[in-house]
Amino acid sequence: MSEVLLHYTRGGKVESVHRADVAVVDVTGKMVWEFGDGKRPMFWRSAAKPFQLLPFVEQGGVEKFKITEEEIAFMVSSHSGEAEHVALAHALLAKIGLTIEALACGPAKPMSSKMAKELMVQKQPFQVVHNACSGKHSGMLALAQMLQVAIAGYTELTHPVQQMMYQAVADSVRMQKETVETGIDGCGVPVFYLPLYNMALAYARLAKPEEGQWGQSEKSVRLIRDAMLAHPHVVAGTKRFDTVLMNVTKGRILAKIGSEAVYCLASVPDGLGVTFKIDDGSYRAVNPAGIAILKKLDLLSSAEYQTLVEQFPPVLKNHRGDVIGTVEATI
Repeated sequence: MSEVLLHYTRGGKVESVHRADVAVVDVTGKMVWEFGDGKRPMFWRSAAKPFQLLPFVEQGGVEKFKITEEEIAFMVSSHSGEAEHVALAHALLAKIGLTIEALACGPAKPMSSKMAKELMVQKQPFQVVHNACSGKHSGMLALAQMLQVAIAGYTELTHPVQQMMYQAVADSVRMQKETVETGIDGCGVPVFYLPLYNMALAYARLAKPEEGQWGQSEKSVRLIRDAMLAHPHVVAGTKRFDTVLMNVTKGRILAKIGSEAVYCLASVPDGLGVTFKIDDGSYRAVNPAGIAILKKLDLLSSAEYQTLVEQFPPVLKNHRGDVIGTVEATI
């Protein structure tokens, strides 16, 4: 059962709490730390993206379409819809002979409030390229084009693209495909339901591909990992925790958010995977939870920790900017 991880205080009194479950797994598959229920099953949401991209990379898509490292990072991103991300969407789709009309993720408000405001001021509609998952969908379309299968229905579980990704996810988490249940994600494609432990195991294997027993997939896994670490801003965006954390740790920690406050981390030198799920799905808890867990695991230097809390202060402010409360971890 989940346990209380964060206290939100006001006037020195606890006003709200966030419960969480955490799994920390090494590359051998050992659960090295657990908070709450580390084997709680949950939808992986967008934190599964690095592994959904594997079939495209393994099948030679990078070489066939001359995909750049930055474009690989875009295909696993949950981006903010900033100008850089929009440009990457157009460029990538052009390489595979398609346009944004092929994207079936649906238009969405950019995660970047600045970009959203600019569009509204210009009276421009939100488009599919502003959708945080347009990179993933571009990767799915790229795989369809490479396989020379119809792009119509590419979001359906029965489509060859989804079946290949489904198998890749199962292999990455070391589960039989039939034991990984599915649902529908916010962007209309299959999403995978599995234990937090297995999510963390996949990230441990991503952290150290050379020790992750990937077999022939090792080179592809390393390519995806290195692309994410080389282009943190593409993976998320300005002032986003994923991006800031990868920059602050200089690529030692890889980070990837998923909706409903599922979050995955990989400590590259340690071969550790970390997955946590905030019980109520609240995004406000993700940043302080991530920082607290990394501090608990001694995966941040004192300077890195200080930089992170400066950028994501564990305090509550009122509309005047006065500090009126704190965010305190229980671990």
